[in-house]
Amino acid sequence: MTILMFLMFFSTTAFQQVESLKSDQPNILFLIADDWSYPHAGIYGDKVVLTPTFDKLAKEGALFLNAYTASPSCSPSRASILNGRYPHQNEQGANLWPEWPAQFPTYVSLLEDAGYFTGSARKGWGPGEFQVSGLEHNPAGKTYADFESFYKAKAKDQPFTFWFGSSDPHRDYEPNTGIQTGMKLSDVIVPDIFPDLDCIRNDILDYYFEVERFDRECGQIIRFLEEMGELNNTIVVMTSDNGMPFPRAKANLYDLGTRMPLAIRWPNKIKAGTVIQSFVNFVDFSPSFLEAAGLQGKEMSGKSLWPILEGKSEGDHEVFLERERHANVRKGDLSYPSRAIRTHDYLYIRNLMPERYPAGDPTVHQSVGQYGDVDNSITKFLIMALEGQERDNSPDYFELSFGLRPEEELYVLKEDPYQINNVADLPEFKEIKSALRKRLDDWMLETGDRRATEPRSNYWDQVRYTPTYQMKDVDFMENIINYWIRPPFQSGEGIPCEIGIRN
Repeated sequence: MTILMFLMFFSTTAFQQVESLKSDQPNILFLIADDWSYPHAGIYGDKVVLTPTFDKLAKEGALFLNAYTASPSCSPSRASILNGRYPHQNEQGANLWPEWPAQFPTYVSLLEDAGYFTGSARKGWGPGEFQVSGLEHNPAGKTYADFESFYKAKAKDQPFTFWFGSSDPHRDYEPNTGIQTGMKLSDVIVPDIFPDLDCIRNDILDYYFEVERFDRECGQIIRFLEEMGELNNTIVVMTSDNGMPFPRAKANLYDLGTRMPLAIRWPNKIKAGTVIQSFVNFVDFSPSFLEAAGLQGKEMSGKSLWPILEGKSEGDHEVFLERERHANVRKGDLSYPSRAIRTHDYLYIRNLMPERYPAGDPTVHQSVGQYGDVDNSITKFLIMALEGQERDNSPDYFELSFGLRPEEELYVLKEDPYQINNVADLPEFKEIKSALRKRLDDWMLETGDRRATEPRSNYWDQVRYTPTYQMKDVDFMENIINYWIRPPFQSGEGIPCEIGIRN
């Protein structure tokens, strides 16, 4: 075969591949927020936050009531979405700020190999380093300024997969943005794990403001896609990576850290108004996207969602959750390893090193300060100020957020939706606890979790933490004083928030 004939053959083959893809394979639009918890959307019953884009997607497609992130931390959650593997299976990728685990393929890379046009905007996989793993661009796809730029760069009729990663509602927040849009402090439902104070209500409104901004931006992308005539042949997924940036939420295995909003629209496969009660884990996205494109993923633990969405399967009645090192907030770069199983009735958590502080060291460490696994906020500092204070019938908010935790936790969800009352040591729950622990242990063994055989392994303690910056403790404290503590911190409607700072 001459060089000219080879080139003609190659070009024709590539063209035919794209032609076949355009008629048989859908586009994939993945819209992911940064730190948005269930049930903070109108369609879930939240009366304050306005999410018309999410609500419309859910009404025209499927609404999930039990969708869970694989890990309540940005980098491991996003890695599991991309490659369909549980965090502990992603080796260094189970931590925040790791090197990218390039040894495992992603749905983006596999679709690209099959002829899809791939790209992303804003926050893809991360935070962490992917260049050191040999990648030229973020694992979520080559970065574009926005979806319109991406769309115009692809070949006509070429199918695509696009990842839109917002930075909302991640902190920092500009104080009072929520209340300035007309939201009311009195309308906020304060989770039972926080004291019901106006300053905390106002902090939640600022979080809602950023949720609404994410929803608006997703709406703009979808409208453009509709104008291009591509919407009905596009799988549209809208969700979040992990829970809200508040104490006992993000970076925790409780529901406010792991239970996610999720809506999926694809008229070719999903009947409008579908509601999914069964449990799904974010490891299920990658095999689902590949199956929709007629491909198969290798070395993936997730399962396709299509049998559930098409009504051919009842799905799972449980989900498994985990975390390792979030921020670098313990001297020695130590992790906080936990594993959990969540069913409709119970949440069982096993803390493998309960002598370590779950929210980070109580003394200032590195750039993030005290209890650094909790993002700095007025809510965090108000709860810190409650340490040691007498309380009536209220929960011990400080201990819930920052205190040491026992090796085992068990919560009865119908009676305790915010997972406050640990019943693990009560004799009437002995059999239930034993059964859940066995199921969790079996899953750890089945999925090759090194903590199944080495519970106190230091592997994730030693994984490189990639940021190169290091702020001095004094610089951190001065920044916090300047930004948060100068009294009075003015919250909504002129509410002073006076809090102290611990030595």
